[in-house]
Amino acid sequence: MTYEEGVLKTPERGEEPDGDGYVPSARRIERERFKRARARRAAAVAALSTLVTAVVLFVVITGSPGWPRTRDTFFSAAYARKALPQVLDGLLLNLRLLVVCGAAVLVLGLLLAVARTLRGPVFFPLRALATAYTDFFRGLPLIICLLMVVFGVPALRLQGVTTDPVVLGGAALVLTYSAYVAEVFRAGIESVHPSQRAAARSLGLSSGQALRFVVLPQAVRRVVPPLLNDLVSLQKDTGLVSIAGAVDAVYAAQIIAGKDFNFTPYVVAGLVFVALTIPMTRFTDWVTARMDRRRAQGGLV
Repeated sequence: MTYEEGVLKTPERGEEPDGDGYVPSARRIERERFKRARARRAAAVAALSTLVTAVVLFVVITGSPGWPRTRDTFFSAAYARKALPQVLDGLLLNLRLLVVCGAAVLVLGLLLAVARTLRGPVFFPLRALATAYTDFFRGLPLIICLLMVVFGVPALRLQGVTTDPVVLGGAALVLTYSAYVAEVFRAGIESVHPSQRAAARSLGLSSGQALRFVVLPQAVRRVVPPLLNDLVSLQKDTGLVSIAGAVDAVYAAQIIAGKDFNFTPYVVAGLVFVALTIPMTRFTDWVTARMDRRRAQGGLV
């Protein structure tokens, strides 16, 4: 005899129990069969609706009067083959900027968040400066920040300050994104219940130790999904350094497009960025779902 759904169950004649002696009831078998049928029906409906939508869009776009000209200007296979190697070469610069700027943004953003959460009147100037920084660079459009840094810093003619457009463009990205990341970290720090800090202090930890060993580990775990979203945005915005003359994927496409007035290289560069962004987005969704499951099970503080 076995338990099935809270009811003591005896295998019926002709039924073969499994290795544990478990025999599913007829009601459970019917319910599982219904769930599988409903899942198959939902998948079939989704596939059919997607196919119909794709066919309708294809017919509308290819049947438009300007489609032949648009196809030759934006979707030329010959220009795509010509542009792809140079776009990929420029993409290496975007990836280097992503790695270096991403690390700098995380460090600076965390420092700003900690500065904004420091307690006591003695830290008021530091809190005020951190607040002013985040408010200013969150409100300043990234493109304007890039123009001001890339063209404004060389105009000052400061001794020992680089004029490399890649370095200056990366600095502008760090200035802007660190303000957004600082707010993400600050939200994570403030989401930790004050009792956690009080418990750490009662165990003999100082304020700094409580922040480092108790508050920050919990805060960082809670804000991993939004941090990954900011990383995805940073990966796309590295293409803006092309306005300074840095030959990245976008500028490489611009060079080719400017020779023959064909915009297919821009499409190629866009598809390359999309190919990078989609895996990062799916990874972000997976991390978010995993943390939600752990939180629902009580495994994440």
